[in-house]
Amino acid sequence: MYVRLLVLWGCWLGLGWLARPASAQVPDSGSGVAVPTAPGLASPPLPPAPTKTSAQVTTARRAGRSRVLLVETDPSGRARVRRYHLPATVADSLTALRTVRDLVLALQADAYLLASADKMRWGRDTVRAQLYVGEQFHWAYLRNGNLGDGLLTRAGYREKFFRHAPWHPADWAALQERILTEAENQGYPFATVGLDSVRLDGQDIAGRVVLKRGPAVIFDSIQIIGSSKTKKRFLTKYLQIFPGAPYSQQRVDAAAVLLRQLPYVRLRAEPEVRFARGRARVYLLLDERSANQFDAIVGLLPNTGTTGGVQFTGDVNINLRNLRGGGKQIGLQWRKVDALTQSLDGNYLHPNFFGSPLEVGATFNLYRQTGAFLTIRPRIQVTYPTARAGRLTFFAEQRSSRLLLDSVAYTRLTTTLPDYIDSEASSYGLAYARTNLDDLYFPHRGSFVAVQGGAGTKTIRQNANISEALYTGVARHTTQYTFSARVERYWALGRQSVVLARLRGEGLFNQQFFLNDLFRLGGLNSLRGFSENQFYTNAYGVGTVEFRQFTGAEGYVFVFADQAVLKAYQSDVTLGSSLDQPTGLGAGISFRTAAGLFQFVYSVGRSSFAGQQLGLSSSKIHFGLTSRF
Repeated sequence: MYVRLLVLWGCWLGLGWLARPASAQVPDSGSGVAVPTAPGLASPPLPPAPTKTSAQVTTARRAGRSRVLLVETDPSGRARVRRYHLPATVADSLTALRTVRDLVLALQADAYLLASADKMRWGRDTVRAQLYVGEQFHWAYLRNGNLGDGLLTRAGYREKFFRHAPWHPADWAALQERILTEAENQGYPFATVGLDSVRLDGQDIAGRVVLKRGPAVIFDSIQIIGSSKTKKRFLTKYLQIFPGAPYSQQRVDAAAVLLRQLPYVRLRAEPEVRFARGRARVYLLLDERSANQFDAIVGLLPNTGTTGGVQFTGDVNINLRNLRGGGKQIGLQWRKVDALTQSLDGNYLHPNFFGSPLEVGATFNLYRQTGAFLTIRPRIQVTYPTARAGRLTFFAEQRSSRLLLDSVAYTRLTTTLPDYIDSEASSYGLAYARTNLDDLYFPHRGSFVAVQGGAGTKTIRQNANISEALYTGVARHTTQYTFSARVERYWALGRQSVVLARLRGEGLFNQQFFLNDLFRLGGLNSLRGFSENQFYTNAYGVGTVEFRQFTGAEGYVFVFADQAVLKAYQSDVTLGSSLDQPTGLGAGISFRTAAGLFQFVYSVGRSSFAGQQLGLSSSKIHFGLTSRF
């Protein structure tokens, strides 16, 4: 009987598997395993239905009583069944059926293809299952039928994996999936794969893998449905879906991921594909999203001078995205953090450079501290965005800093060098970023990761107004390394509550430091509860936990805690540094108004290095308005 079943199964395997198979699950004694070749005897017989007598209530009670499960099979089968660790008792008859069925499917997934439950006997306190295990089937060989060697290799086929190895349905189904995926990405979305020339020799199975490619399909065009003003020409290059190119399911699947990374479009639904006459037209359901940004933030800080009172700080930010529908971006930011310090940042991004998927960008930073120094830092970068791997960036950066001391200050520099010094540094490096946030502006779930590393040469230049003797012992040419990282994770607690966990940090490694070389930490955008740029450091890490309670689609109240660990330097770098662990606590509110997004933040901070304690006298207030158009 089993030989006949085997022959029938082999014929069905060779002729019926030309349709795409379902993915098989990993065998598990506690869950069902989907096996494409499960024979008809795999399902155990149901327990006998209770007769309609006066004892019907009693029978129903027995059905819910726990029973001892006994599996009866031949001696060789018992050793194999013991590996699946069946429970000694089952809660009820339904659990017994499921347990036996899962055992049969697990055996078939382990290449015991003729395993079946032939009979089940239901006793008062026991369930006896008559199980047939059979022999394990093996591949004799699996050869290439009509597929190119390159396609089979990319699909992960190796002949040694299918020679004298157990015949696992999951392995064969996975190979089919990989072959079909390769075919779909080479212009054959309707391809089918199966076995041909099947031979059965005892428990050895041999055959050839055959691919029916179906009609060749090429891309026709991209069609935009919705209110988006983004040009089709830009999206064609950005998504790499060119008319006349062979159809690729991988590019269609990646389109949704890439589109969600654009801040100026809103993807309403997954892209749709329509096939006609050997062509595939991709429909993108996109709406316009306000992404151009203008915001101004005003801060009030206690005046540390002798006059007392308060001082104002400012932050003006302008970002223009998707210029003329071509994806270009330009930004400008001016900041005045105190009476003596101000900065200017600019950036430009040009996507699809010469029709390629590459993005070319440039940034510029100017930092001026009146009466101390001026630093400029231009940077050029090339980015390759991908849907699965994220964004990979190569950059080149030049940093130049020079003194701005007046004549009186120079006359005092007779014995030691100043805290600031003239220097130049060039560096090259790589950056990587990946995001899967559900919303770029108001995320509820997802994560964001960005890391960057660079290396270069730092050169110290002699200032004409400073004696050359003061530079004795100063290394003029050194190697400098930089590193930065930022990781964010959002969890949605219900529909309106969100928890944010963030970890960010930077490191600068060199033989010697001056104040104009170091990072500046503190303020609304780095460490809340402290003044802007309050700490000078060459290495720091800041951990943040923030709870947000949304009151609408674009409004929420929040509380936060910032904890930092940093190497803080005195005003004179030569005095060395100390390890500090400043803490910032606070709360705020953000909501949408007719003029834009209004935000108010109140925070306090504590630091042993700065001599600051938690209290109203050292609290910080920030409020501002962000307008998107």
